[in-house]
Amino acid sequence: MAKEIERKFLVRSDVWRKEATSSAELIQGYVAIGDDRSVRVRLFDRKTAKLTVKIGRKLLARDEYEYEIPVSDAEELIKASIGTVIEKVRYNVPRNGLVWEIDVFRGSYQGLVVAEVELTSEDEKPPIPVWIGREVTGDRRYSNMVMAMEGLPRELLHGLSHPSL
Repeated sequence: MAKEIERKFLVRSDVWRKEATSSAELIQGYVAIGDDRSVRVRLFDRKTAKLTVKIGRKLLARDEYEYEIPVSDAEELIKASIGTVIEKVRYNVPRNGLVWEIDVFRGSYQGLVVAEVELTSEDEKPPIPVWIGREVTGDRRYSNMVMAMEGLPRELLHGLSHPSL
């Protein structure tokens, strides 16, 4: 069993762009959702795909199981997904031995930019880059699953618009 431990932040500027080493277009949908679990399908650049099962109520640390699946299966599952399909470009920014994943949302959430960093323990305190804004770890409104099923209030989205992204 893999344990996912991650902190999530809003991004306040695009200074991180000069440090990005890679990017991928992500399209994801949710196949099943329960009170403390979800099954997600994700396409990466329309070339590879993964099915992910997450279990746990806490947003900081959850059990996570991830499996590669055929792209054609992922495309069918995304068509059959429930809620809003999430579209974003994920950039990787290595810093201080960690990799920050910056998600620049498209489609329904155009203008939202969120950074996540995976940690080895719940107590780990990573150095925070200057381009990081308010922490939203534990704020369920910024969970991709909640955004897919319930939406993000427009006032939160409009307040985060970055014209240069």
